[in-house]
Amino acid sequence: MVESVSIEKIADSTGTPVYIYSTEAFLTPLKEFQRGLASVDHLICFAVKANSNINVLKLLGDAGAGMDLVSGGELHRVGLAKIPADRVVFSGVGKSPGEMAAAMKMQRRGIFCFNVESTAEIETLNAVAESLNQCAPVALRFNPDVNPKTHPYISTGLKKNKFGMDRKEILEIVRNLKNYRFIEIKGLSIHIGSQLLSLDPLDDAFQKLGQLIDELNTKLPRPLTHVDLGGGLGITYSKGEKSPPIRKYCELVLKHFGPNAQQRLPFKILIEPGRILSGNSGILVTEVLYRKERPTKDFLIVDAAMNDLLRPSLYGSFHDIVPVKKLNGRPKKTDIAGPVCETGDCFAHDRAMTTQLKSGDLLAILSAGAYGFTMSSNYNSRPRPPEVLVSNGKFTVIRERENYDDLTRGEAG
Repeated sequence: MVESVSIEKIADSTGTPVYIYSTEAFLTPLKEFQRGLASVDHLICFAVKANSNINVLKLLGDAGAGMDLVSGGELHRVGLAKIPADRVVFSGVGKSPGEMAAAMKMQRRGIFCFNVESTAEIETLNAVAESLNQCAPVALRFNPDVNPKTHPYISTGLKKNKFGMDRKEILEIVRNLKNYRFIEIKGLSIHIGSQLLSLDPLDDAFQKLGQLIDELNTKLPRPLTHVDLGGGLGITYSKGEKSPPIRKYCELVLKHFGPNAQQRLPFKILIEPGRILSGNSGILVTEVLYRKERPTKDFLIVDAAMNDLLRPSLYGSFHDIVPVKKLNGRPKKTDIAGPVCETGDCFAHDRAMTTQLKSGDLLAILSAGAYGFTMSSNYNSRPRPPEVLVSNGKFTVIRERENYDDLTRGEAG
């Protein structure tokens, strides 16, 4: 059941595979962040890359969230979701001039801030702003060289990573501020990685960031007005993992940047949670196509594949997988694999699954609400699955299943 709605009922209506999201599961952690930061001026910007469905963005926006985006396409989605421009921040290392201009023209007054990642980018943004005769609000992204202790593919705060600037680069921009007449430096931003299961790396990064804020406030013509602390707080995917409580994270934020933090000037605090809001808000439901029996290990071939949920193939990530209908029977070592012609198309290796699972049974792949559909593709010319949102005992299809005509749309022939 998802919010008292039968998973089987949804699957009968939409077919499988299908992504199913819970409204309550999205809003519960958002409200916890809002309570934890209630004592300070703050803006919670959902990381759109985690789950970009327009209906999800509108759901979170209506509950008071802003948006953190990294592309022109995400900017377009945020606009369709009618998120106020003054609640939007634009991150990412490769913003194009066209994307910058679109963000500055969003709802005429432009977005809240650009998180700028390099000197070359600030030069480009200054030229775009000049062409529009506007001033671009900027937060300089600081790379504190802190090990986030996460998967190397989602580590973003080490010196060897492509993200952000070190202290020397940031000070150089401040020294040359006269060259950027259409730039207003309003803040500093930081993001050290995703799926963080310890607050210790954030504690170290926040300390370094606070020191740089204090230093810049002695050099800038006007003090900084906000700090963007990024996201990255992890969720529990497996029994061996334990994610930090949101309450503890908020306490850490207030320790470094709250009203009593080293007598710093009061400013707005931004955070960019993505996975922590959406990860455990969704499941991917798939049907068993075939059981291939082997002496030591069986294979369950399901109708979902790596093109629908890439994380296990890309990162070797663990997702708990459970039968939708309770089954008895002895457990046997089992691989759960999709139909794509890649050995890597596997959701689970050597998982203990009941031998009663057979063709037609449904499995739920848990914690699939973040970086699930957004990373999906049409590999092997497979149409992408539908997305369903459950709320108040009812479900709504918020994205239709693709069909074969969708696969070939735009191709000459």
